Amino acid sequence: MLYQTPLLKIHSLSEITGCDIYGKAEFLNVGGSVKDRAAHGIIEQAERDGLLKPGGTIVEGTAGNTGIGLATLAAQRGYKSVIVMPNNQAAEKYQTLNALGVELITVAPCPFADQNHFYHTARRIAEERGAFWANQFENTANFQSHYKTTGPEIWNQTEGKVTAFAAAAGTGGTIAGVSRFLKEKNPNIHIRLVDPMGSGLYSYLTTGEIKSTGSSITEGIGIMRLTANFKEAQIDDAVQVNDGEMISMLYHLAQHDGLLVGTSAALNVYAAYKYALANKGKNLVIATVLCDSALRYTSKIFNDTFLKEKNLIPQKIESI
Repeated sequence: MLYQTPLLKIHSLSEITGCDIYGKAEFLNVGGSVKDRAAHGIIEQAERDGLLKPGGTIVEGTAGNTGIGLATLAAQRGYKSVIVMPNNQAAEKYQTLNALGVELITVAPCPFADQNHFYHTARRIAEERGAFWANQFENTANFQSHYKTTGPEIWNQTEGKVTAFAAAAGTGGTIAGVSRFLKEKNPNIHIRLVDPMGSGLYSYLTTGEIKSTGSSITEGIGIMRLTANFKEAQIDDAVQVNDGEMISMLYHLAQHDGLLVGTSAALNVYAAYKYALANKGKNLVIATVLCDSALRYTSKIFNDTFLKEKNLIPQKIESI
């Protein structure tokens, strides 16, 4: 995997806020998302540990992007892959996985405590088949990959001038790895967790209790438990972003910056923008992650019928 993805200045928002806002273009990774980094780290660690051998099988439960990253590497390295997903994700993800030749298993969405959850289903399948279970949520090779690559890339690309970093958590790997690296370089760098509605991390960081309210159309982010990866994160504050704010930012980036980003990326950028507004004119350097492309969700986010059903009408960013 090639990494060294560009750090793109988001000119429209930087001009509004008087701060430099940058997005790391992770949609340019080979598998199309930030999850390529976790997949690469997990597979290489498993190979070093002898858990994954030539001709072996990788099993994972995922909302899609980690599965795509794993399947891409599996195809390159001669492994088979079995991917378990909830059946309510964007159609483009299933189509991509089928093209990669995976064995795709879909299950009904359910709470994590339910043994039919995609996470537990993947674990059982790996055990039954004697296959390697990637276990992206608890496998700390995930956050280590970001500590070794994403964090240093952001530091170097900003010439050490980064003053804040904002990111959502799905497994917690990205925010954990990046925050630990950046804090080692400069403890004063502000780390902001971005949480969608329906996730419990914002509540945990602000009240100490994992609770959720509402729901979100974002995919692959937000959790109701503390994973081994998330526990490694060094976070200064947390913010919730609702779907209306997210979809407005998604369309703003498309129409004003020519950036077609996915839902989690739009969520991240909105939180970076709000932090910049709160520090307007202070010349901060704020980095975030453009996790994947809007083209992975076109059947939803560019579908007027879907948006109307969800009562999501993009607004001008300045008016939110």
